Amino acid sequence: MSKREETKKALRQHCEKYPKLTVTDLFKFLYQSSFGCEHLVSDIASAKAYICKEAENAHPCTGDLVEPLDGAYCRVHLDYLKKGLSAETFTKLFVLSADHVEDGKAQLEEKLSVLSEMAREGELSFSEAEVEDAIEKWKEKGCPACHHSEVFRTTYFPAYRLMKKEYVRFLPLFAKLDRMLEQSKVMLAVEGGSGSGKTTLSELLSQVYDCTVFHMDDFFLRPEQRTPERFAEPGGNVDRERFLTEVLMPLYNNEPVAYRRFDCGTFTVLPPEKKVPSALNVIEGVYSMHPELETYYDLSVFLDISPEVQKLRITKRNSPELAKRFFTEWIPMEQRYFECRKIKEKCDIVIPIKS
Repeated sequence: MSKREETKKALRQHCEKYPKLTVTDLFKFLYQSSFGCEHLVSDIASAKAYICKEAENAHPCTGDLVEPLDGAYCRVHLDYLKKGLSAETFTKLFVLSADHVEDGKAQLEEKLSVLSEMAREGELSFSEAEVEDAIEKWKEKGCPACHHSEVFRTTYFPAYRLMKKEYVRFLPLFAKLDRMLEQSKVMLAVEGGSGSGKTTLSELLSQVYDCTVFHMDDFFLRPEQRTPERFAEPGGNVDRERFLTEVLMPLYNNEPVAYRRFDCGTFTVLPPEKKVPSALNVIEGVYSMHPELETYYDLSVFLDISPEVQKLRITKRNSPELAKRFFTEWIPMEQRYFECRKIKEKCDIVIPIKS
């Protein structure tokens, strides 16, 4: 489906969902689809207080808590706070979504041309003249951010914030973490195949929770461990023994961690790095849920990437030679580990990665 057809589909669905909307509400939909958040937020505390106050007075959500826009953003209803997501986390995700969109203006121009086309073809409840006149006047003002119409506000009671779609897929995980962190510290394992976004998710968790992150890629097998017998084990191609003693056991006992990263250039371990446990400690990487390690976690998530998306991501971010090694060596080893050890089935949360 072309981008123009995707925009048409999104506009049709929006009009069906909100039959009393006005042309201004369509402008808002297209503006948010193109630019995302309408303003940058510098004071998180003030933004959090405002969101909390608005959530208290908001009408209950009678539809979906997450409403995708035509682009990289979603509207997330404030009622998501009732599912365990903290106002702090909600606000931080909103703020992180409020970055500058380089091609926003070009996106909006294209989407407005689609809106004009739909009006000409009689697909909207507004006449072509009405839509064209509104577009012309809006463009004369520079297409500024606009508010919902009065009829939209009094009919549908919008109460939401925009978030990037790439963040929204993790909201169930964030809500679970927030509930658990109210009670105690949490040790989280982030599992999944190559290219599934484990490192990206861990970076996001670090931004939201200021947590400590450890990477399984720092624990490749040392030369003396690289035996045929070891590689024959499902999940054997990681130094789980050293990871257990240097990272998991100290974290479990709430002690400072001094661990040695494996250097792929020299095939040696580097001098110790020290890290202090935080309220949330994240272990990311394939093999983090190995049977000898899994009992130390309080929560686990599996990023379930589709083969098609995995192939696209691996090919895009690696040279042809390295991509070939992923497809012929490393990914088959991962799959054997996942299947033999039932890793996805053991994880507490499974998040599909389809784009």
